[in-house]
Amino acid sequence: MEFYKTIFSGRLEFGTQRSYEKVYNLYLHRVENYYRNSILLEAEEIFNEESYCLDIPRKIVQSSEKNWKNTTNMLNYIVQYAIAGSLRAWRTQEGTLIDELLVEPDSEKLATMAYIKGRTLLSSEGKMEDAKTAFDRAINKFERHAMAYERRGKVNMKLNNLDDAIYDYKKSIKINPNAAEPYIGLAKVHFLKGDLSESISFFEIATKKCIPHQPIYYKAKRMKGECHMSLKEYDKAMLEFKLFLKRNFNPGNSNIEWISNVYNSYGKCLLSMSEAEDAIEAFDNALKTQTSKSVAFDKTETLILRGMARQKAGIKGYATDWKEAAGMGSEKAAELLQLHK
Repeated sequence: MEFYKTIFSGRLEFGTQRSYEKVYNLYLHRVENYYRNSILLEAEEIFNEESYCLDIPRKIVQSSEKNWKNTTNMLNYIVQYAIAGSLRAWRTQEGTLIDELLVEPDSEKLATMAYIKGRTLLSSEGKMEDAKTAFDRAINKFERHAMAYERRGKVNMKLNNLDDAIYDYKKSIKINPNAAEPYIGLAKVHFLKGDLSESISFFEIATKKCIPHQPIYYKAKRMKGECHMSLKEYDKAMLEFKLFLKRNFNPGNSNIEWISNVYNSYGKCLLSMSEAEDAIEAFDNALKTQTSKSVAFDKTETLILRGMARQKAGIKGYATDWKEAAGMGSEKAAELLQLHK
C-alpha cells in the first residue's frame, strides 16, 4: 500500500452550541458507520466545544489514498453546517504536491452570504466602500467572523484607514491566531507606516503560520526580502530572494508573476554588494523571465542596472543596454549615455 504525507490546517465556525453539537454527533456517526474509523482526524483532536468550532492549527500525518479520500469527503460534508472559516489540506509525495483541498462555507446563512459578497466586491475596482459594508454586515451577523475582519482590514488598508486596518487584523488574529493572512496584512500596514522592522517581524510570523505549498508563504518571503533591501540589509534580503527563486511554482501560482521582479531585486542587492558579475546574471534572468503577466517589473530599470553592472565588471555591452532603455523613454539612461561618451 502506498502512503503519502498529508497536511491539514484551518478552522470552521459553527456559531451556536446547537449547531456545534449537531455537527459533532454527525461526525462521530459518519466516522463509525460510513468510514469504519478509517479517517485521519479524530473528533476529540479537532472539535473545540468552548468556541463551537473545528480547529486544526496544523496536523501532519502519513496516509493511504483511502484514508485521504475518506477524510476529505468528511470535510466536504460538514462544511455545509459552518457559518465562517476555511480549511485546507494537502497530499504530497517526496515533496511533490499530489492533491489539495479547500473547503469554505457556501450557504444561505446571512453572515456567510454577506462575507462572500464582500469578498467578490473586494476584487472589483471602485467597490471598496460596498465591500466594507458587506463585511460589516457579516461581522454584525456573526461577531467571531475572523475572515471578515481580515478582509475588512484589507479594505481599510486600500482606503488608507491604516489604524482601522490594524484593529481589524488584530481582531482577526485574536479570534484565529493560526491564520497567516492577518499577519501579512499587519506587515503591509507597518510597511506603509514606514516601520520596516515591525513589518519584517509580522512577515516572519506569517511564514510560520502557513506552508510552502501555499502561495502566501512565498509572497511573505518576497515582501520580507524587499523590507530587508529597503533597510540595506542586503545579505538578509538575498536569502529571502534565493528561497523564492529556487522554488518551482506550479502553473497558476500567483508568485510566477513576480519572478522577474524578484530577479531584479536580487540583482540590485548583488550590485550594492559589488558583486557585479553575479548581478549581471540576475538581471539577465529578470529579462528572460519577463512575460506580459509580470507584476511590478520595469524593463527600463533592469536595462539601466545591467548596464551599470556590466560597466562595473569591465564587460562590454553597457552602452547597448542604456541605448535600449533610452529608446524606451528613460531620461536616466540618456543621461548615462551622455556622461560616458
